[in-house]
Amino acid sequence: MTTIRFLLVAAAAALLGCQTSSSTRSSAAVEPLRVGVTPNAPPIIFEKGGEVVGLEADLARAMAGELGRPVKFVSRDWDQLIPSLQRGEIDIIMSGMSITPARALRVSFAAPYMEIGQIAMFRNEDARRYFDALLVLSTHDRVAVEAGTTADLFLQQVMYKAQRVPCASVRKAVEALAARKVGLVLCDAPTAFWLAAEYEGRGVTVLPQLLTRESLAWAVRREDPSLLEAANKMLAAWKQDGRLKTLLQRWIPNYDQLQKALSQ
Repeated sequence: MTTIRFLLVAAAAALLGCQTSSSTRSSAAVEPLRVGVTPNAPPIIFEKGGEVVGLEADLARAMAGELGRPVKFVSRDWDQLIPSLQRGEIDIIMSGMSITPARALRVSFAAPYMEIGQIAMFRNEDARRYFDALLVLSTHDRVAVEAGTTADLFLQQVMYKAQRVPCASVRKAVEALAARKVGLVLCDAPTAFWLAAEYEGRGVTVLPQLLTRESLAWAVRREDPSLLEAANKMLAAWKQDGRLKTLLQRWIPNYDQLQKALSQ
């Protein structure tokens, strides 16, 4: 009886060991969703307390959860996001990227999740100089932009009279504005309103007139149609059940105002 009992216990232990080993291998086989970000554009994507947060961060975590994969944020300089995607170092770009014809030749964009536009930031003392978008567009002043963004492209193609001042981030551009090193900053509207509130004490404000209309979307490799399809299905569901709008209104306090401006 003792021998039989011993054999049964041993067999059970072996079976449990196999199950545990199988479970461990299965868990280890789940690859993280590697999300490429440039976390310097609040409230879309930024760092706080050593953690990546913002609208895109919440969307990335939700996507990874529905895919049954852990999320891994991979920080890159803005101009290295698409090259990193093409090299297979990341699976998807979720970093407030606007759809442009040039980018669409290199990546596959999911359906847009938000419409935005570029707006101008300036100092309160210059309000009489920049009370209208036409005055911004015709300026000869020094204008700071984050290099490689659609704001940078717009500045070079449309505001050709201005003196371009490329910066490593929007925050550095706003720092230059507050320090009177430049006269204007161009950037995405959500980030402009966020930073204007942060730098209000240093006399920074915004002109609430959209200079462009753009669509933000996620980007995947052209060779990864399955992830593109999954992202589009999730986005469609989030739009329908209201989860997307809840996140947009949570992170962008003036979201409804922005959408009203876009509809005009």
